[in-house]
Amino acid sequence: MRIVRLCRLNPYSHVYVPGFGTNEAGAEFGQGSYPGELGTHYIWPDLGTIATLKNEGMNIFRVAFSMERLVPTSITGPVADAYMNDLKRTVNGITALGAYAVLDPHNYGRYYGNIITSTTDFAAFWTILATEFADNELVIFDTNNEYHTMDQTHVLNLNQAAINAIRTITTTQYIFVEGNSWSGAWTWTTINDNMKALTDPSDPSGSKIIYEMHQYLDSDGSGTTPNCVSASIGRERVTAATNWLRENGKKGILGEFAGGDNPTCKSAVSDMLEFLNDASDVWMGGLWWAAGPWWGNYIFNMEPPSGVGYQQYLGIIKPYFVDEDGEGPGTTTTATSTTLTTTTSTTTTTSATATSTGAPRWGQCGGNGWTGPKVCQSPWTCTVVNEWYSQCL
Repeated sequence: MRIVRLCRLNPYSHVYVPGFGTNEAGAEFGQGSYPGELGTHYIWPDLGTIATLKNEGMNIFRVAFSMERLVPTSITGPVADAYMNDLKRTVNGITALGAYAVLDPHNYGRYYGNIITSTTDFAAFWTILATEFADNELVIFDTNNEYHTMDQTHVLNLNQAAINAIRTITTTQYIFVEGNSWSGAWTWTTINDNMKALTDPSDPSGSKIIYEMHQYLDSDGSGTTPNCVSASIGRERVTAATNWLRENGKKGILGEFAGGDNPTCKSAVSDMLEFLNDASDVWMGGLWWAAGPWWGNYIFNMEPPSGVGYQQYLGIIKPYFVDEDGEGPGTTTTATSTTLTTTTSTTTTTSATATSTGAPRWGQCGGNGWTGPKVCQSPWTCTVVNEWYSQCL
């Protein structure tokens, strides 16, 4: 298979970054409401808007989903057929466009809120998932989203268990591994140094094991405000991790990043991407956080056509989508445009606290650090998606 390499052209040399795209959120929404109802508690990404982003030049989409909905009775299975079929439909729809689809169990190293303690059970989960997608070379396996406040050796062991399980099924597909402390790039060298011990049993070079780090640019690095510390904070926060990748002969990808709609953040994101571009010997690209049908007025919304991220940042990150021949956006597919439409039915619930002046449907109505409206317009309900984000559904 020819690996697509996207590049940002440098006036002095050609430097390449294999992939830029966005996270696709929605199927992991409604944490705590399990299994939940499709259209009320969670939603799958819109393949039509993904096609729009693909036509703009993005070639990688990270699909968040819930382990509790996929394997509701035990982490070792069996799978919930309807949820698995929807996951497969989404992933296959993305790869049919010629883009990579990253499978992202968005669980923070936990299952029903409890830390996953058994590496054997975790391996069993990954055996199930790898078996379903082993025939699709454009599928990438992400071991788990943002392990945090866990024993560091255990985080290493969970990642290794996932690698080993996947490699019993397929030896050719990329695996993204994540670290402790929310997989932050800025804390990587002090928290996750032991992750350099991960090995690929099918490839001693480890060329298909990619270290996924996340980096936000607000004061605490949480990505919960639209503010950025300075115009150079992105570069500063990924520098040590870049050196770590080089020193240890590893490759990395920035699996989540974003910035608010203001001049400081726009400069910071642009500067950080330029830094990653210049360090393309170790960085393979990045994924914006996030697109998805239900983001509404979310501060980083990349969903076409009206998301603030799509409107304000596409022009900033799009230069990194140019293909290696300098011929414009796209991947190896020959089509110049793809149109794909989907129809999603939704249901709603009514809140006694809903008003006509609160946040609109799909709008943000809460979360740590949120200072906007905390009630929804009638008849929508303010529903907790996670500790950082509540939404009018």
